[in-house]
Amino acid sequence: MMEYKGYSPGPIDFDPDENTFSGTVVGLRDVIHFEGKTAKELARAFRQSIDSYLKLCAETGQKPDRPFNGKILVRTEPELHRKAALRAAVEGVSLSRWISRQIESAR
Repeated sequence: MMEYKGYSPGPIDFDPDENTFSGTVVGLRDVIHFEGKTAKELARAFRQSIDSYLKLCAETGQKPDRPFNGKILVRTEPELHRKAALRAAVEGVSLSRWISRQIESAR
C-alpha cells in the first residue's frame, strides 16, 4: 500500500475510456486527488498531490488536515462497554490497550 508523509490513498479507480488510474487520499475532510496512466505515474502523482496540498496550506496559513491521530471515539451499548472493561481488567491492561489488541487481531 502506498503511504507518503502519513497520508494513504483510498480505493484506486480505473477509467477504461481515458486509460487512467485515479484516487483520493483517505481519511480527510479536504480532497486530495491524483491520477496516472501507469502505477509509476500514479505513485508520483500521489506524492506530488500531497506536496502541493501541504505547500498550499503553508502559503495560506491553514493547518493541513491529517488522516489519523490515534484517537477513536467508540459508542456502544453499556453492556458491551462493561464486558470490554472487565476483560481489560482481567488481562491487566487499559481499556484502550485492550481495544487496540482486538483491532490488531482483526487483521
